[in-house]
Amino acid sequence: MLTEARARTPWLREGSSVPQQQVIRDFGRSRAKAQKDIAERVPVARRAGMPKWKTKHEALPTLNYTRCGFRLKGGRLHLAGGIVVTVVWSRELSAEPSSVRVYQDSIGHWYCSFVVPAHIQPLPETGRVLGVDWGVKETATTTSDAYDLPHAEHGRKSRAKLGRYDRMMARRKPKKGRLGSKGYREAKKLRAKAHKKVARQREDTGRKWAKKVVRDHDVIAVEDFRPRFLAKSTMARKAADAAIGATKAALIEMGRKHGRDIRLVHPAHTTMDCAHCDARAKHALPLGERTYTCTTCGTVTPRDKNSARVMLVRAGLNPAGADGGRPPGALLQEAA
Repeated sequence: MLTEARARTPWLREGSSVPQQQVIRDFGRSRAKAQKDIAERVPVARRAGMPKWKTKHEALPTLNYTRCGFRLKGGRLHLAGGIVVTVVWSRELSAEPSSVRVYQDSIGHWYCSFVVPAHIQPLPETGRVLGVDWGVKETATTTSDAYDLPHAEHGRKSRAKLGRYDRMMARRKPKKGRLGSKGYREAKKLRAKAHKKVARQREDTGRKWAKKVVRDHDVIAVEDFRPRFLAKSTMARKAADAAIGATKAALIEMGRKHGRDIRLVHPAHTTMDCAHCDARAKHALPLGERTYTCTTCGTVTPRDKNSARVMLVRAGLNPAGADGGRPPGALLQEAA
């Protein structure tokens, strides 16, 4: 069908067939996933994989090239159709790439994302374990105070600058059906740069913390927390600024890269369970209550610290190994 369409359509024939074929494959996979969700009667709000419609001026260009559509020669990227790109390499490729995606970001910069086989870079064993609980007051609360990740508040620090660029765009907003003026485009670019800086700051903070945690622990029990529901709460802005999802993804990826054992723990009732006697409270703690008091054994601990230790218990780890006192696989024995 693509061959027939290229024969009849001159503008389609001018482009390379490799990225066009890849677009059709991606669309086909998304349609198959959407049909599977419909067959399983998944609610519309929860369906994933179906591409969203974007107008010409809203969509950013992106092209996928498989192995037959590109080659690397002399540090330059040669794409199908006679396109030669000079690449500023961030780092050397560890292996021969199988595909590449060329895309443009909101600022107007172009990037090449190569797909190469993943290689594990093992780190020396430490005999230590760690439990991680996600939150809003602190992005990550762990069983060790030295590895807690405080809320960096990158978005709050740049809120004044972002508000200024929003007002600039509002004053210069074009009428419907007309192109924006030069001033509007400049204000839009400045706003995109400010948002990009905040995103990079959040990513940098999360990756540095994840590297530190993975380097010093063999097994990490992580709350499988999905902060999507916070977008409809009063904590939406602060939760988005914490970038819990990006930090969690960075921790999982860093653990896979260095061969660490990352165990995801279901987050249900983690604030109600006691990490010492495994008793469960009858009522959920309100968000304003930051201290957990067990009615069974009388233990009084900070709420998030207790939840972090619950992660270790649910992951089948010994909480005593969190401080290096016992090996991760040791059993907790009761005194006679």
